[in-house]
Amino acid sequence: MTRPSPGPRERLLTAGQHLFYARGVAVGVDALLKEAKVARRSLYEHFGGKDGLVAAVLHRAAEEDLAWYDAALAAEDEPRERLLGLFDRLDELIANDDFRGCRYFASDVALDDPDHPAHAETEAFRRRLRERLIRELEEMDHADPERAANQLHLLIEGTLVMGATQDERQPARAARDLAALVLGGGGA
Repeated sequence: MTRPSPGPRERLLTAGQHLFYARGVAVGVDALLKEAKVARRSLYEHFGGKDGLVAAVLHRAAEEDLAWYDAALAAEDEPRERLLGLFDRLDELIANDDFRGCRYFASDVALDDPDHPAHAETEAFRRRLRERLIRELEEMDHADPERAANQLHLLIEGTLVMGATQDERQPARAARDLAALVLGGGGA
């Protein structure tokens, strides 16, 4: 039994996710349509235009990325080790030749309009990641989980930005050392 090929909506999402990450959200509509092998009408029918597609791609990517963070956090038994281990997983991620940095940061920087629907998606992603960090910090009875979550989040975002621009400097390892200070309670 053959599996049906994806429809225009799915092809647009897949093309958008690939091109926006590889080349940025400024990629042209014609390139998106060509990669997705769809007519311009499909873009407007399914997403109302490129802005809607950008937001939908970021929403889908956020679900995938949050699942990645969940899996990374699940790799260890203790909350402190889970949080430190997250930086080990980030080290592996940024070592990948296809790594291009943080898609949420890149989108926010590229989209000048503060009302662009993509900003709501990037904000929601960050809020949900921060909630995961707070949960882990509360589980380890950290004295100030909100503040520590902000600090860890800064280290994560910094790792992703630096990882896209700094060959061989291994920012995730430096961030892990700083995260150990934020977490307290023992050596790295």
